[in-house]
Amino acid sequence: MKKIIIAPSILSADFVALKYDVKMIENSEAEWVHIDVMDGHFVPNITVGPLVVKSLRNVTKLLFDVHLMITNPEKYWREFQRAGADLITFHDEVISDKKKMINDIKSSGVKVGLSIKPKTSISKIEYLIPHIDLVLVMTVEPGFDRQFFIEEMVYKIRNLRKIIDENNYNCLIEVDGGINPQTASACIGAGADVLVSGSYIFLAKNPRLAVKSLLI
Repeated sequence: MKKIIIAPSILSADFVALKYDVKMIENSEAEWVHIDVMDGHFVPNITVGPLVVKSLRNVTKLLFDVHLMITNPEKYWREFQRAGADLITFHDEVISDKKKMINDIKSSGVKVGLSIKPKTSISKIEYLIPHIDLVLVMTVEPGFDRQFFIEEMVYKIRNLRKIIDENNYNCLIEVDGGINPQTASACIGAGADVLVSGSYIFLAKNPRLAVKSLLI
């Protein structure tokens, strides 16, 4: 059985006690911290910037999975790399020269991912899969937490898994949006490697048990 990585999204954490929520992640079976960066333009919400990432970098050694949901990632990704990001994911829909962006990020020493919204076809990014470390499949429309999982995305995950396996690409599949034990099981069955979950974990009475339940 392959290893599944859980990446709790701090979008749903308590920002008054963010340090302690990150410590909770560290003491659970999760291995990554998912950090959603929103600019109020590409998505209708505004979240954190590099200063928050830099502050959190001082309290944990967990992998920082930074998801740039912003219009001009080429202008800002270096700030997040310097702040301590280990993996930087940007959206296919916002940049024309994606190959240059991928090469620039990789040359800085961090991993790079490419994210696609629910309506974006895999065929649009297929040529880039050999050059990236991760594809993030959004299973909700990006921008806010507590949304319902879009069932059709299971087929997208399955098709993506087939492409990666048939070509022996070294690329993980990450899913984000509406992840709970039921949807996690469907995504894992379709071939997902990394599960991002926010409200299901942080609104639970016992967040560490919530993390564990995604692996069962």
